[in-house]
Amino acid sequence: MQKPVQKPPVFTPEEIARFRAELGARRAPSAHEPGRWSVSPLNRRTDVVGSLPKTVRLRDATLRSLETLPGVTAPAGAKRAFLRRVVATGVPEVVTAGPGGRDEGVLNAEVDLVKGENPECRVICPLMRSTQDIDRAARAGYDAVQVWVQGFGETALLYRPDVYAAAWRGEEWRTAETARDRAAVLGRAARLIEYARSLGLDVIAPMLMVSYLTDEDHATTVAALTEAGAGELTLFDGPGAMSPEAYGHLVHRTTELAPDVEVGLHPHNTFGLAVGCAVAAVRAGATAVELSVNGYCGGPGNADLAATALAFEAVYGVRTGIRTEELTQLARLGAEVTGYQTAWNHPITGPDAFCWGGLDFITQETAVDPLLHNCVEPSLVGNERRIPFTPDSGPYTLADRTAALGIDLPPAALDQLLDQVKQLMTRENRLATDDDLRALARELG
Repeated sequence: MQKPVQKPPVFTPEEIARFRAELGARRAPSAHEPGRWSVSPLNRRTDVVGSLPKTVRLRDATLRSLETLPGVTAPAGAKRAFLRRVVATGVPEVVTAGPGGRDEGVLNAEVDLVKGENPECRVICPLMRSTQDIDRAARAGYDAVQVWVQGFGETALLYRPDVYAAAWRGEEWRTAETARDRAAVLGRAARLIEYARSLGLDVIAPMLMVSYLTDEDHATTVAALTEAGAGELTLFDGPGAMSPEAYGHLVHRTTELAPDVEVGLHPHNTFGLAVGCAVAAVRAGATAVELSVNGYCGGPGNADLAATALAFEAVYGVRTGIRTEELTQLARLGAEVTGYQTAWNHPITGPDAFCWGGLDFITQETAVDPLLHNCVEPSLVGNERRIPFTPDSGPYTLADRTAALGIDLPPAALDQLLDQVKQLMTRENRLATDDDLRALARELG
């Protein structure tokens, strides 16, 4: 076994013990869980963050969201493998792709896959536009369906696929039954909800474009959908135009109007506020958050599964039931399936989300307490802490790197190596590789 490089100590054991004691005095139970996270004690004070529930339900809608990603044509086998990994994280609910254009055998196979992985996971079929769609979902074994309800009156015609299909064929789509006002739009949705309930299906009613709902339309919509039998009203904000405060207000108002019906949300990330909207909505009474792996969806995307789960778990102490150690590999698989790569610093699962560069104090503080600059332990989410060698690195970082490579040099030789490596990086305008370190070390002999 390679003996470790002997680094001159910076701090005595007594000093390190005092550092740790000081850190411990500034932390609070639950906000600090060794090996998991260390967040502000203020996050656990109800006088600061308000009251949140003990648990929240996260609903993964990545499969449906993939249908809106430009250029994604993932093969069926890759999607099945991805779905299996999604369910393996412990998400309690999964929204699949819609039934349109898909063989009934495929729908049944997806339900069987989910139930085979986790019989308790609820499987939801979205985009119910007709009783025929609902029949197919029922035969395939879905637990619930989503009857989407546009937030407009006549303008809702913009979102009717049958209108476009008829117009393209040169057929007249306007009939006496064509919905021309809000009451007609709600009536059509109510009939589908009632039909789905008659087949024993749970019904989730996504209320779309909620940022456009007036107070009056909101009230009449809630009344119509709950009377028809919807078990959950999900507030969809496609444009991402709702602030966290607005989301909280709308959830609170919805729970006042329908106290016996669950309220969920589907936020978009136009301003980077999707996770904040989720927290505000749950604080106001929402019980379900619809989201996706890596935030995948059209436009600015949804709330990210990993970031949302850790925000609830670590920041607020709200349990999600997610197996967090699966999240990074799931994010990587999502990138393989879609071809859409996440940013290097993507929250929680980014390749360098836990990399603070190669300064010597980073290596030293990590040895004292790994939860100082990284408030979440990377292994908790299946990620890793990386400390690269950079132009700002000093001898302690170099000593750790050479030790990892099996290079044994005394401190004086390390000083020489440090000088040569920095010259190389300046001269060639790049970071030094491990091969560079090995070659330069051999020259020092």
